[in-house]
Amino acid sequence: MLEKRLNNLLKGITPVDTSILNKIRAHLNDLTKPKASLGRLEELAERYILITSELAPKIPEKAVFVFAADHGVTEEGVSAFPKEVTYQMVFNFLKGGAGINVLARHVGADVFVIDAGVDYDFDDIVNDYDNDKNNGKNKNVFISKKVAYGTNNMTKSPAMTRDEAIKGILNGIDMASYAKKRGYGLIATGEMGIGNTTAASAITSVVANLPVEEVTGHGTGIDDNALGHKVGVIKRAIAVNDPNGNDPIDILSKVGGHEIAAIAGLVLGSAIEKLPVVIDGFISTSGAAIASLISPVVTRYMIASHCSVEKGHKALLNLMGLRPLLNLDMRLGEGTGAALAMGLIDAGIKIYTEMATFSGAKVSPEL
Repeated sequence: MLEKRLNNLLKGITPVDTSILNKIRAHLNDLTKPKASLGRLEELAERYILITSELAPKIPEKAVFVFAADHGVTEEGVSAFPKEVTYQMVFNFLKGGAGINVLARHVGADVFVIDAGVDYDFDDIVNDYDNDKNNGKNKNVFISKKVAYGTNNMTKSPAMTRDEAIKGILNGIDMASYAKKRGYGLIATGEMGIGNTTAASAITSVVANLPVEEVTGHGTGIDDNALGHKVGVIKRAIAVNDPNGNDPIDILSKVGGHEIAAIAGLVLGSAIEKLPVVIDGFISTSGAAIASLISPVVTRYMIASHCSVEKGHKALLNLMGLRPLLNLDMRLGEGTGAALAMGLIDAGIKIYTEMATFSGAKVSPEL
């Protein structure tokens, strides 16, 4: 039943309409500058307008969706932090004290913190899912979309059931619809989950068909000895579960995470809603890769924010043919790189809409 619902929703994904591409490029080339001299800022303006079909775009309302979930594989000692940090960071997000809160404020984005599968009851926090968007900026809003209290230990069994993985994807699609209805024109992926680089590395090894050693990094800052142990844990999880490389939902359910499923759904939902989505770091990109395998068209709705120092991130970006905007040696996650990229997207839109044209400013164009 859940899979049927998902398949019906996926029918709403269509390729980006390129019929206005010539108009966009003609305007960019008429701006008072040498052709293509603003490089990727022009690319960003073009990509945003193609996705939204807005030839006179305004600076969009922005939202970062931070999906939080726990991972049973932390039992294997793959992280430098205990799993309790996941729920503790949810409270930090809601208080506005995390890195993503700072950078979201910097670019004028709201932060939505979604419990996708945290092993904790947030009974005393108001679930704002049914509330209308309030006036004002930089809100930190909690939404409950819990599928389960964390994943299973994937070295012993599949991380999730197939239905749980699909439910997570559907929750992410729902969040994209939620964003569109509330007037957001640009959204970003974010995540929090102790142990989630282990899941992302497992996914990457399978989808990119690369050895585990080549796609596994230090995550929260483990030393080289712990890294070797982490690689062994991931190999064991893949061997135990034998995920089907031709079935992205099977991969997700066996070695993924609830927040990764929701991110995959948010990306798919963004394509359904014709909403540009900025992809954050390694974990977010593993979810985006799952989405691209479910529906290859969705890569045209993505903007890759940065390339993190996690080894597998570049492999996933290459797999999807995405070129990141930034390379700042970041590895925090949460949506921090995506927030920074939102500022660049704003800049591209402003160049497109505010810069004078040769035809209007009586400036002689290049010969």
